[in-house]
Amino acid sequence: MTRVKRGNVAHNRRKKILKLAKGFRGSHSKLFRIAKQQVFKSLKYSYTDRKNKKIYYRRLWIIRINAYVRMHDINYSKFMSNIKKSKIAINRKMLAQLAIFDNESFNSILNYIK
Repeated sequence: MTRVKRGNVAHNRRKKILKLAKGFRGSHSKLFRIAKQQVFKSLKYSYTDRKNKKIYYRRLWIIRINAYVRMHDINYSKFMSNIKKSKIAINRKMLAQLAIFDNESFNSILNYIK
């Protein structure tokens, strides 16, 4: 029976993992066993952090809107409920951008709501 040489397959598999581990510190980027564990862990983190990024930015927009709205003697929850009642279809991201960069537009929205 002929001998099967798996050198190429195994080498390519290891090379793929070590390429993903490039930039890790110490043996995490050099040794295959440790690199494999670290790559799996980093892929897990990147998956969950893509979800957490959305949560983080939403919280940031709410904080910005709340800060600007409180300067005009209204709190965030009242502001958002008034926006929904007056049927203004604008999301939190755009409201936060308006609060920072275009105060006049945001003030006109505030005046329309009140």
